[in-house]
Amino acid sequence: MPGRSLFIRRLVLALALGGAAQAQTKLLRFPDIQGDKVVFTYGGDLWTASSTGGTAARLTAHPGLELFAKFSPDGKWIAFTGQYDGDEQVYVIPSSGGVPRQLTFDPAAGPLPPRGGYDHQVVGWTPDGSSVLFRAATDADGVLSRTALYTASLSGGLPKKLPMPTAGPGSYSPDGKRIAYAPMFRDFRHWKRYEGGWAQDLYVFDLTTNQQKKIATSKRTERDPMWIGDKVYFASDRDGTLNLYSVDPATDAVKQLTSQKAWDVRWPSSDHQSRIVYELNGELHVFNVQDGSYRGLSILVPTDGGASRPSRISVERNIEGFSLSPKGERALFVARGDVFTVPIEKGAVRNLTNSSGAHDKHARWSPDGKRIAYISDLSGEDQLFLVAQDGKGRPEALTSGLAAQINPPNWAPDGKHIAFTDKDGIVFVMSVTDRKLVKAAKDEFGRGGDLAWSADGQFLSFSLGNLNGTRSLHVWGLADQQLHRLTGDLFSVTEPAWDPDGKYLYALSRRDYAPQISNLEFDYAGNRNMDVIAYALRKDVAHPFPPESDEVGAAP
Repeated sequence: MPGRSLFIRRLVLALALGGAAQAQTKLLRFPDIQGDKVVFTYGGDLWTASSTGGTAARLTAHPGLELFAKFSPDGKWIAFTGQYDGDEQVYVIPSSGGVPRQLTFDPAAGPLPPRGGYDHQVVGWTPDGSSVLFRAATDADGVLSRTALYTASLSGGLPKKLPMPTAGPGSYSPDGKRIAYAPMFRDFRHWKRYEGGWAQDLYVFDLTTNQQKKIATSKRTERDPMWIGDKVYFASDRDGTLNLYSVDPATDAVKQLTSQKAWDVRWPSSDHQSRIVYELNGELHVFNVQDGSYRGLSILVPTDGGASRPSRISVERNIEGFSLSPKGERALFVARGDVFTVPIEKGAVRNLTNSSGAHDKHARWSPDGKRIAYISDLSGEDQLFLVAQDGKGRPEALTSGLAAQINPPNWAPDGKHIAFTDKDGIVFVMSVTDRKLVKAAKDEFGRGGDLAWSADGQFLSFSLGNLNGTRSLHVWGLADQQLHRLTGDLFSVTEPAWDPDGKYLYALSRRDYAPQISNLEFDYAGNRNMDVIAYALRKDVAHPFPPESDEVGAAP
């Protein structure tokens, strides 16, 4: 049956090609939707795709970034923020592609640090499609979070500032007489569940009377307002994760629309009719406000894959950690996510991990120099790994169930145990022999890291935080696995170091206060108040610096 066999092979090939065509590209950002199209940023360029998904088409290919694309109400134009000619300005381009046309010319603030976002950020259009609405720092009072909203006419001319003194992104009501906006802008500051003075609130501003009304109040963040019909839609993390909500400005009735728990609903944008497109875990999703349904868009961005092409890269300018072997024969380096050892004089460089898809870090020699412990997120979360220093054999994971960022490991002098802490302040002790993991202590303030093993490897010392802000010294015993507190909370005691002979435990303590008065203003300052202190570990241990006294007849 050669004909049937050929048919089956062609069918399998067609299904494979069809599956490849529907592959999902990640890292799609700042989307907008209009009619049967979505526009978004990928790799710093603008792309469009069908509002039902599919293969994307490129609109721009400039080395600078093109961001915050917004369709005009009639769908003929796309406004965006472009980094052409070394500056960030507002541009428009035909929605089918073409030459970008610049609308703003005031010098942009920047380049800004990532938390500052971008100047001349396009946020929408006027309802009649005659002007682009954008956020800029043109008249900022020196604090770039306090920017204002402006409009730039599609036909040219100077931008016009809206009457609100400060504003982040905003959205016009369908009749253009009101605008929903947040006075504070901090969209690029990734403060989870923030409840302080910079928590964004939403207002409705009446452009006729210059009166405003606060809406949808919570103690956390309300951002990305979108006006559809008689309601304002927005994103809020009032339930712990950014989700979509709606509010009726007339009654202030708030309704939750999505219930994401793992990923934030990011950068939502509407067609001002019935749909909201947003970013979720790097992919695009569309929410229908009429029936409450939502669906993911499977979008393939057809690039040449140059950034993901396997290649050889020099790591000499990306070194993030180094140390010598116990006897100084080789040096250990962590660079660009891999662990290397380098001979001091003769031999080859060894890449011990070769993990292009993981970040290997915090590498530490074992006391005998035969093995290296390090931290890697190869599994998706930081775990403790062990690898032979000679490059023979594959790295071995010592832990598997940890789910928090891990700090550098600390070997016991006998090489039998490894101690480390995580971002939550938990002190772990791992037995290298039987892989048993023990929680020795927990810093309630999520700090830690000053771990120190005794010379015999039987005791681990570290500091833990107190409610008054100081830190106290503690010792954990390997034999009884009990935690013992050594110091009170009056003075901070940190950075312990054991005497090799087992007589003293040294530490740093800030307790020498001799304030000095300033010669410019009536104020005091403390200086040089950190001391090195020592604790005797046995009652028969003498004071390291006994008092001295000159006596008559004493030997010279």
